[in-house]
Amino acid sequence: MDRILVTGGAGFIGSNFVHHVLAHTDAHVTVLDKLTYAASEAALAGLPADRFDLVIGDIAQPGTVEPLVRACDAVVHYAAESHNDNSLEDPSPFIQTNIVGTYTILEAVRQHGRRLHHVSTDEVYGDLELDDPQRFTEETAYQPSSPYSASKAASDHLVRAWVRSFGVQATLSNCSNNYGPWQHVEKFIPRQITEILMGRRPRLYGTGENVRDWIHTEDHSSAVLRILERGRIGETYLIGADGEKSNLDVVRMILRLMGRDEDHFEHVTDRAGHDLRYAIESEKLRSELGWSPVFSDFESGLAATIGWYRAHEDWWRPHKEAVEAAYAARGQ
Repeated sequence: MDRILVTGGAGFIGSNFVHHVLAHTDAHVTVLDKLTYAASEAALAGLPADRFDLVIGDIAQPGTVEPLVRACDAVVHYAAESHNDNSLEDPSPFIQTNIVGTYTILEAVRQHGRRLHHVSTDEVYGDLELDDPQRFTEETAYQPSSPYSASKAASDHLVRAWVRSFGVQATLSNCSNNYGPWQHVEKFIPRQITEILMGRRPRLYGTGENVRDWIHTEDHSSAVLRILERGRIGETYLIGADGEKSNLDVVRMILRLMGRDEDHFEHVTDRAGHDLRYAIESEKLRSELGWSPVFSDFESGLAATIGWYRAHEDWWRPHKEAVEAAYAARGQ
Protein backbone atom coordinates (compact mmCIF):
# COMPACT_ATOMS: atom_id res chain seq x y z
CA MET A 1 0.00 0.00 0.00
CA ASP A 2 2.18 2.79 -1.32
CA ARG A 3 -0.57 5.42 -1.51
CA ILE A 4 -3.15 5.82 1.28
CA LEU A 5 -6.17 8.12 1.19
CA VAL A 6 -7.26 9.26 4.66
CA THR A 7 -10.70 10.83 4.87
CA GLY A 8 -11.11 13.27 7.74
CA GLY A 9 -7.35 13.45 8.05
CA ALA A 10 -7.38 17.05 9.32
CA GLY A 11 -9.52 16.11 12.31
CA PHE A 12 -8.27 15.14 15.75
CA ILE A 13 -7.95 11.36 15.35
CA GLY A 14 -7.35 11.42 11.61
CA SER A 15 -4.45 13.89 11.76
CA ASN A 16 -2.73 11.85 14.43
CA PHE A 17 -3.07 8.80 12.17
CA VAL A 18 -1.52 10.71 9.26
CA HIS A 19 1.50 11.59 11.39
CA HIS A 20 1.76 7.97 12.54
CA VAL A 21 1.68 6.56 8.99
CA LEU A 22 4.30 9.00 7.74
CA ALA A 23 6.55 8.21 10.71
CA HIS A 24 6.23 4.41 10.53
CA THR A 25 5.86 3.59 6.82
CA ASP A 26 7.12 4.79 3.46
CA ALA A 27 3.60 5.44 2.16
CA HIS A 28 2.38 8.61 0.51
CA VAL A 29 -0.72 10.01 2.24
CA THR A 30 -3.48 12.09 0.69
CA VAL A 31 -5.95 13.67 3.10
CA LEU A 32 -9.51 14.46 2.01
CA ASP A 33 -11.17 16.77 4.49
CA LYS A 34 -14.05 19.24 4.35
CA LEU A 35 -12.27 21.43 6.93
CA THR A 36 -15.32 21.90 9.13
CA TYR A 37 -14.98 23.66 12.48
CA ALA A 38 -13.49 20.52 14.10
CA ALA A 39 -10.67 20.16 11.56
CA SER A 40 -7.32 21.90 11.76
CA GLU A 41 -4.81 22.48 8.99
CA ALA A 42 -2.34 23.34 11.74
CA ALA A 43 -2.39 19.68 12.81
CA LEU A 44 -0.90 18.80 9.42
CA ALA A 45 1.69 21.57 9.26
CA GLY A 46 5.27 20.59 8.54
CA LEU A 47 4.57 17.22 6.95
CA PRO A 48 6.92 16.24 4.10
CA ALA A 49 5.66 17.78 0.86
CA ASP A 50 6.85 14.83 -1.23
CA ARG A 51 4.77 12.35 0.78
CA PHE A 52 1.67 14.30 1.73
CA ASP A 53 -1.20 16.12 -0.01
CA LEU A 54 -4.29 17.84 1.39
CA VAL A 55 -7.46 17.96 -0.72
CA ILE A 56 -10.30 20.10 0.60
CA GLY A 57 -13.61 18.46 -0.25
CA ASP A 58 -16.72 16.61 0.85
CA ILE A 59 -16.80 12.80 1.13
CA ALA A 60 -20.46 12.87 0.10
CA GLN A 61 -19.54 14.22 -3.36
CA PRO A 62 -18.78 11.38 -5.81
CA GLY A 63 -16.96 13.71 -8.20
CA THR A 64 -14.48 14.56 -5.47
CA VAL A 65 -14.11 11.08 -4.01
CA GLU A 66 -13.85 8.88 -7.12
CA PRO A 67 -10.59 10.23 -8.63
CA LEU A 68 -8.87 10.22 -5.24
CA VAL A 69 -9.86 6.61 -4.61
CA ARG A 70 -8.78 5.64 -8.12
CA ALA A 71 -5.32 7.10 -7.44
CA CYS A 72 -4.74 5.29 -4.13
CA ASP A 73 -4.12 1.72 -2.95
CA ALA A 74 -6.14 1.93 0.25
CA VAL A 75 -8.64 4.19 1.99
CA VAL A 76 -8.77 4.76 5.75
CA HIS A 77 -12.14 6.33 6.47
CA TYR A 78 -12.09 8.59 9.54
CA ALA A 79 -14.32 11.41 8.26
CA ALA A 80 -17.38 11.87 10.47
CA GLU A 81 -19.47 14.33 12.39
CA SER A 82 -18.78 13.12 15.91
CA HIS A 83 -20.04 15.39 18.70
CA ASN A 84 -23.02 13.92 20.52
CA ASP A 85 -24.39 17.23 21.78
CA ASN A 86 -24.37 18.66 18.27
CA SER A 87 -26.27 15.65 16.96
CA LEU A 88 -29.02 16.34 19.49
CA GLU A 89 -29.28 19.93 18.27
CA ASP A 90 -29.25 19.13 14.53
CA PRO A 91 -28.95 15.52 13.29
CA SER A 92 -28.86 16.41 9.58
CA PRO A 93 -25.06 16.84 9.14
CA PHE A 94 -24.56 13.47 10.84
CA ILE A 95 -26.86 11.75 8.37
CA GLN A 96 -25.23 13.43 5.39
CA THR A 97 -21.60 12.87 6.35
CA ASN A 98 -21.70 9.63 8.30
CA ILE A 99 -24.20 7.74 6.16
CA VAL A 100 -24.24 9.34 2.70
CA GLY A 101 -20.51 10.00 2.87
CA THR A 102 -19.73 6.40 3.79
CA TYR A 103 -21.97 5.18 0.95
CA THR A 104 -20.04 7.40 -1.46
CA ILE A 105 -16.70 6.01 -0.27
CA LEU A 106 -18.00 2.45 -0.56
CA GLU A 107 -19.15 2.93 -4.13
CA ALA A 108 -15.77 4.36 -5.10
CA VAL A 109 -13.72 1.55 -3.53
CA ARG A 110 -16.13 -0.95 -5.07
CA GLN A 111 -15.66 0.58 -8.52
CA HIS A 112 -11.86 0.59 -8.32
CA GLY A 113 -11.24 -2.51 -6.19
CA ARG A 114 -9.44 -0.64 -3.41
CA ARG A 115 -8.79 -1.74 0.16
CA LEU A 116 -10.88 0.06 2.80
CA HIS A 117 -10.63 0.38 6.54
CA HIS A 118 -13.66 1.96 8.20
CA VAL A 119 -13.14 3.67 11.58
CA SER A 120 -16.09 3.66 13.97
CA THR A 121 -16.98 4.07 17.63
CA ASP A 122 -17.98 1.96 20.61
CA GLU A 123 -21.06 4.19 20.97
CA VAL A 124 -22.86 2.05 18.39
CA TYR A 125 -23.28 -0.57 21.14
CA GLY A 126 -25.26 1.70 23.44
CA ASP A 127 -24.14 1.51 27.04
CA LEU A 128 -23.53 -0.86 29.94
CA GLU A 129 -24.69 -0.66 33.53
CA LEU A 130 -22.16 0.87 35.90
CA ASP A 131 -21.89 -2.35 37.92
CA ASP A 132 -21.90 -4.69 34.90
CA PRO A 133 -18.62 -6.67 34.64
CA GLN A 134 -19.13 -7.19 30.90
CA ARG A 135 -17.38 -5.29 28.13
CA PHE A 136 -18.29 -4.69 24.50
CA THR A 137 -17.03 -7.36 22.11
CA GLU A 138 -17.24 -7.81 18.35
CA GLU A 139 -20.43 -9.81 18.92
CA THR A 140 -22.24 -7.19 21.04
CA ALA A 141 -25.60 -6.16 19.56
CA TYR A 142 -25.96 -2.61 18.29
CA GLN A 143 -28.11 -0.30 20.44
CA PRO A 144 -27.22 3.30 19.50
CA SER A 145 -28.81 5.96 21.67
CA SER A 146 -28.12 9.27 19.90
CA PRO A 147 -28.34 10.56 16.32
CA TYR A 148 -24.53 10.47 16.23
CA SER A 149 -24.18 6.86 17.32
CA ALA A 150 -27.13 5.79 15.15
CA SER A 151 -25.51 7.35 12.09
CA LYS A 152 -22.23 5.56 12.84
CA ALA A 153 -24.11 2.28 13.34
CA ALA A 154 -25.72 2.76 9.95
CA SER A 155 -22.32 3.37 8.33
CA ASP A 156 -20.94 0.18 9.92
CA HIS A 157 -23.85 -1.83 8.53
CA LEU A 158 -23.30 -0.35 5.07
CA VAL A 159 -19.65 -1.45 5.09
CA ARG A 160 -20.54 -5.00 6.10
CA ALA A 161 -23.26 -5.14 3.45
CA TRP A 162 -20.85 -3.99 0.72
CA VAL A 163 -18.33 -6.64 1.84
CA ARG A 164 -20.93 -9.40 1.64
CA SER A 165 -22.91 -8.22 -1.37
CA PHE A 166 -20.17 -6.82 -3.59
CA GLY A 167 -16.92 -8.30 -2.28
CA VAL A 168 -15.47 -4.98 -1.12
CA GLN A 169 -12.12 -5.56 0.62
CA ALA A 170 -12.88 -3.86 3.92
CA THR A 171 -12.21 -4.13 7.64
CA LEU A 172 -13.87 -2.22 10.48
CA SER A 173 -12.82 -1.04 13.92
CA ASN A 174 -14.79 0.35 16.84
CA CYS A 175 -12.72 2.34 19.31
CA SER A 176 -13.21 3.71 22.79
CA ASN A 177 -12.88 7.41 23.67
CA ASN A 178 -9.70 9.03 22.34
CA TYR A 179 -7.67 11.77 24.02
CA GLY A 180 -4.45 13.57 23.09
CA PRO A 181 -3.16 16.51 20.99
CA TRP A 182 -5.30 18.56 18.59
CA GLN A 183 -8.70 17.58 20.05
CA HIS A 184 -11.31 20.33 19.69
CA VAL A 185 -12.19 22.18 22.91
CA GLU A 186 -15.84 21.11 22.69
CA LYS A 187 -14.78 17.59 23.75
CA PHE A 188 -14.76 16.47 27.37
CA ILE A 189 -11.05 16.34 28.30
CA PRO A 190 -9.85 19.46 26.42
CA ARG A 191 -12.87 21.39 27.64
CA GLN A 192 -11.95 20.73 31.26
CA ILE A 193 -8.25 21.46 30.70
CA THR A 194 -8.91 24.75 28.92
CA GLU A 195 -11.46 25.88 31.51
CA ILE A 196 -8.79 25.54 34.18
CA LEU A 197 -6.20 27.29 32.00
CA MET A 198 -8.63 30.20 31.73
CA GLY A 199 -9.03 30.32 35.51
CA ARG A 200 -12.52 28.84 35.59
CA ARG A 201 -14.09 25.78 37.16
CA PRO A 202 -14.51 22.67 35.01
CA ARG A 203 -18.12 21.59 34.40
CA LEU A 204 -19.36 18.05 34.93
CA TYR A 205 -22.53 16.53 33.48
CA GLY A 206 -24.91 15.28 36.18
CA THR A 207 -23.25 13.32 38.96
CA GLY A 208 -20.20 12.42 36.86
CA GLU A 209 -20.66 8.70 37.44
CA ASN A 210 -20.74 7.94 33.71
CA VAL A 211 -17.75 5.81 32.69
CA ARG A 212 -15.70 6.07 29.51
CA ASP A 213 -12.90 3.78 28.31
CA TRP A 214 -10.01 6.10 27.36
CA ILE A 215 -7.26 5.47 24.81
CA HIS A 216 -4.49 7.79 23.67
CA THR A 217 -4.88 8.69 20.02
CA GLU A 218 -1.37 7.42 19.23
CA ASP A 219 -2.43 3.94 20.36
CA HIS A 220 -5.57 4.18 18.23
CA SER A 221 -3.39 5.09 15.26
CA SER A 222 -1.05 2.13 15.72
CA ALA A 223 -4.04 -0.21 16.00
CA VAL A 224 -5.65 1.07 12.81
CA LEU A 225 -2.39 0.72 10.88
CA ARG A 226 -1.97 -2.84 12.18
CA ILE A 227 -5.51 -3.72 11.05
CA LEU A 228 -4.94 -2.11 7.65
CA GLU A 229 -1.77 -4.15 7.15
CA ARG A 230 -2.77 -7.49 8.71
CA GLY A 231 -6.51 -7.53 9.44
CA ARG A 232 -8.73 -10.20 7.89
CA ILE A 233 -11.13 -8.86 5.27
CA GLY A 234 -14.68 -8.53 6.54
CA GLU A 235 -13.63 -8.62 10.17
CA THR A 236 -14.34 -6.12 12.92
CA TYR A 237 -11.73 -5.33 15.59
CA LEU A 238 -12.43 -3.47 18.83
CA ILE A 239 -9.68 -1.07 19.93
CA GLY A 240 -9.25 -0.29 23.62
CA ALA A 241 -6.52 0.26 26.20
CA ASP A 242 -8.27 -0.80 29.44
CA GLY A 243 -8.73 2.84 30.39
CA GLU A 244 -12.10 2.85 32.16
CA LYS A 245 -12.57 5.99 34.25
CA SER A 246 -15.66 7.82 35.49
CA ASN A 247 -16.05 11.38 34.29
CA LEU A 248 -15.80 12.47 37.91
CA ASP A 249 -12.45 10.69 38.32
CA VAL A 250 -11.12 12.26 35.12
CA VAL A 251 -12.08 15.79 36.19
CA ARG A 252 -10.51 15.29 39.61
CA MET A 253 -7.34 13.88 38.04
CA ILE A 254 -7.08 16.88 35.69
CA LEU A 255 -7.53 19.28 38.60
CA ARG A 256 -4.89 17.50 40.66
CA LEU A 257 -2.40 17.36 37.78
CA MET A 258 -2.93 21.10 37.22
CA GLY A 259 -2.36 21.94 40.88
CA ARG A 260 -5.98 22.63 41.82
CA ASP A 261 -8.32 21.31 44.50
CA GLU A 262 -9.94 18.11 43.23
CA ASP A 263 -13.41 19.37 44.20
CA HIS A 264 -13.07 22.70 42.38
CA PHE A 265 -15.68 21.96 39.69
CA GLU A 266 -19.37 22.60 38.97
CA HIS A 267 -22.18 20.14 38.29
CA VAL A 268 -24.30 21.10 35.27
CA THR A 269 -27.42 19.73 33.59
CA ASP A 270 -26.91 16.20 32.34
CA ARG A 271 -26.89 15.43 28.63
CA ALA A 272 -30.12 13.94 27.23
CA GLY A 273 -29.81 10.16 26.88
CA HIS A 274 -26.33 10.21 28.42
CA ASP A 275 -24.89 6.68 28.12
CA LEU A 276 -23.81 5.21 31.45
CA ARG A 277 -20.69 3.19 30.66
CA TYR A 278 -18.53 2.13 27.74
CA ALA A 279 -15.96 -0.65 28.07
CA ILE A 280 -13.97 -2.33 25.30
CA GLU A 281 -12.68 -5.90 25.19
CA SER A 282 -9.80 -5.75 22.68
CA GLU A 283 -8.51 -9.32 23.05
CA LYS A 284 -9.20 -10.20 19.41
CA LEU A 285 -7.00 -7.35 18.18
CA ARG A 286 -4.25 -8.20 20.66
CA SER A 287 -4.15 -11.97 20.14
CA GLU A 288 -4.83 -12.10 16.40
CA LEU A 289 -2.76 -9.13 15.25
CA GLY A 290 -0.25 -8.79 18.09
CA TRP A 291 -1.18 -5.21 18.98
CA SER A 292 -0.79 -3.64 22.43
CA PRO A 293 -1.07 -0.02 23.65
CA VAL A 294 1.98 2.06 24.51
CA PHE A 295 0.09 4.55 26.71
CA SER A 296 -1.14 2.01 29.26
CA ASP A 297 -0.89 4.55 32.11
CA PHE A 298 -3.83 6.94 31.66
CA GLU A 299 -2.52 9.47 34.19
CA SER A 300 0.82 9.94 32.40
CA GLY A 301 -0.96 10.24 29.04
CA LEU A 302 -3.32 12.80 30.54
CA ALA A 303 -0.42 14.78 32.00
CA ALA A 304 1.21 14.90 28.55
CA THR A 305 -2.08 16.07 27.04
CA ILE A 306 -2.38 18.86 29.62
CA GLY A 307 1.14 19.92 28.71
CA TRP A 308 0.20 20.05 25.04
CA TYR A 309 -2.79 22.35 25.67
CA ARG A 310 -0.64 24.61 27.85
CA ALA A 311 1.82 24.95 24.98
CA HIS A 312 -0.78 25.49 22.23
CA GLU A 313 -3.04 28.17 23.66
CA ASP A 314 -2.83 30.09 20.39
CA TRP A 315 -4.54 27.15 18.67
CA TRP A 316 -7.48 26.51 21.01
CA ARG A 317 -8.23 29.93 22.52
CA PRO A 318 -9.86 31.45 19.37
CA HIS A 319 -12.54 28.70 19.50
CA LYS A 320 -13.09 28.59 23.24
CA GLU A 321 -15.66 31.30 23.91
CA ALA A 322 -17.99 30.23 21.08
CA VAL A 323 -17.94 26.68 22.44
CA GLU A 324 -18.74 27.81 25.97
CA ALA A 325 -21.53 30.09 24.70
CA ALA A 326 -23.14 27.09 22.98
CA TYR A 327 -22.87 25.02 26.16
CA ALA A 328 -24.29 27.89 28.26
CA ALA A 329 -27.32 28.08 25.98
CA ARG A 330 -28.04 24.47 26.89
CA GLY A 331 -27.44 25.06 30.60
CA GLN A 332 -24.21 23.05 30.49
